[in-house]
Amino acid sequence: MKRKPRLGKSNALTRSWVNRKFRSGFRGYPIATIAFYGPDDKLATKVVVGVFLRESSEPDFLERWFSKGDIDVREDLDIGEQIVGFLKPHASRSTVITEGIIGCPHEEGVDYPEGASCPQCPFWVGRDRFTHDRIQ
Repeated sequence: MKRKPRLGKSNALTRSWVNRKFRSGFRGYPIATIAFYGPDDKLATKVVVGVFLRESSEPDFLERWFSKGDIDVREDLDIGEQIVGFLKPHASRSTVITEGIIGCPHEEGVDYPEGASCPQCPFWVGRDRFTHDRIQ
């Protein structure tokens, strides 16, 4: 039986990949973690995905994706497909996704000196990564 297309419904491809693939709640290991980073609290230009096969302090698998230009990684379906493809062989039973953007996309000690603030992301200087409130 063929289904009729629903009128008035937006195409599933226009939705963010973040909202389509993951259910919240602990269901056991392996656990996938997905964290978003950006130059401010509005635009996510980097996503980091880690997979923990068992309880540990470091992920067993870790991958990073970056957007091109001013495209938000949360809306980039190509990146979403790559992330789903990365997670599939690990058969994650639980997924943890950050509520929003949790910091600068540049890495301390790699992109700028340890203990310093990122010179490219002034928004994050003196801010809490999770509440975005000023702490200094």
